[in-house]
Amino acid sequence: MKPAILLARGVVITALALGLSDLLAAPPGVLVQPEVVDIRTGEVLYAQHCASCHGARLEGQQDWRKQAAEGVYPAPPHDETGHTWHHGDGLLFAYTKYGGEATFAARGLKGIKSGMPGFGHALSDQEIWNILAFIKSTWSERMRKVQAKRTEAEQLDSP
Repeated sequence: MKPAILLARGVVITALALGLSDLLAAPPGVLVQPEVVDIRTGEVLYAQHCASCHGARLEGQQDWRKQAAEGVYPAPPHDETGHTWHHGDGLLFAYTKYGGEATFAARGLKGIKSGMPGFGHALSDQEIWNILAFIKSTWSERMRKVQAKRTEAEQLDSP
């Protein structure tokens, strides 16, 4: 068997063993929030899993725009003062499920440091969507429209 084929098989087997099969199977940007979400459950889950870093009122950490000494930015707000609403659903979902560094790496951006851990081990896909729906529910109509357009553009850019 050719070395390239053996290497490719090794990469796939390793990725599957690490639980990244759905990251490999789903190209970036093809994820869209399901039609059925539970905002109240998302609020509860946000309080349990997200508020310790992003704030109980989605306010983020102080000086979130300033890189810390170790090269990681503090957790940004998810309210109108942050940039969460500037990103499409696919990126938001992947960032939450896989963490910042894995999401950047999957999109070809290697070596970027991120303090955002992945929650795929602790939350189901539906629970992640519920959290994102809760966050979106706090935004103004204008912010939701802008974010929806970003999601549409993300879909068009997907392979």
